[in-house]
Amino acid sequence: MYTEEDLNNAVKQDIISQSSVDNFKQFIDKNKIINQIDEENFKLIGGFNDIFVVIACLMLLFSSLWTLNSIQPHSGNIVFPIIAWGLSEFFVRKRKMSLPAIVLLIMFIFGIFYLSMLSLLPLADDSFKIIYIITIAASISTLSAYLHWLRFKVPITIAIGTVSLIGFLIAFSISIFPVMENYLLSILLFFGIVTFMLAMFWDCADINRVTYKSDVAFWLHLTSAPLIIHPVFSMIGVLEGNNNINSMVIVIALYVFMSLISIAIDRRAFMVSSLAYVLYAISSISQTYGDNGYNLALTGMLIGAMLLLLSAYWHQTRGMLLNLLPASINQYLART
Repeated sequence: MYTEEDLNNAVKQDIISQSSVDNFKQFIDKNKIINQIDEENFKLIGGFNDIFVVIACLMLLFSSLWTLNSIQPHSGNIVFPIIAWGLSEFFVRKRKMSLPAIVLLIMFIFGIFYLSMLSLLPLADDSFKIIYIITIAASISTLSAYLHWLRFKVPITIAIGTVSLIGFLIAFSISIFPVMENYLLSILLFFGIVTFMLAMFWDCADINRVTYKSDVAFWLHLTSAPLIIHPVFSMIGVLEGNNNINSMVIVIALYVFMSLISIAIDRRAFMVSSLAYVLYAISSISQTYGDNGYNLALTGMLIGAMLLLLSAYWHQTRGMLLNLLPASINQYLART
């Protein structure tokens, strides 16, 4: 299209004024920011080459694991995370490839956790000591995620590190106070809310969503929703088959509430990551009363239609919702 030099030449030829050029640039910049926010962009795949590299990396990793373990037991388990880190040095740090970065990070943390568990498992002689092993493995995984973040700055690292840290804190707490296992759902709900607050911290650090901080917030929002909705659904008995009208009302009210939060913070990921729970809960409750084999399809059709309608009018809906919120809250939300 038009370059900066073209616009400057047009000003010199008195075709357009400098003020018109400045206004035009401001208009374009403003629209770019709005579109960026409204579309909730995040870096996942740069092209089919990303998929090609991921397939090759996975083949190398798991083939090496099997081959080395066949030659020398457990040697492949040690080399697996080392290879994942080495591949990241080239494809992540040098080539800046998004999808391989995510997959290699997951493989690295998986390798560290699996290696830790495998090394410590022979020490366990009863179910109680298993908790100690999980605690140590989770702490090593959390530290590994932190070191990986310092080196590669892959946005999903913070979310994976948060999950590892939550696993460590829960296992550590239960190992000291076994009675806390009875309050596991409440603990998960607490950590889900904390994860959501952490996501909002990263969101507030990049309100215009133009840096990697926005991608970090995206993955944290994707993580926080199941941590919040799973304990709540379990507490009301939906996931255990305790289906009644009251449960359906709570399920619908909870999803509407989470949808409103999603619209306010402009994060569809927060809504989508809890969708599977809602579909299962509503379908299960409907089947209890209707015994209709089409309940899941009917539920999916209704919710899908509502989501499409919301997508079509997302920006307008969000604008109306933000007008209802006080300025003290709006200042921390993405610009529209």
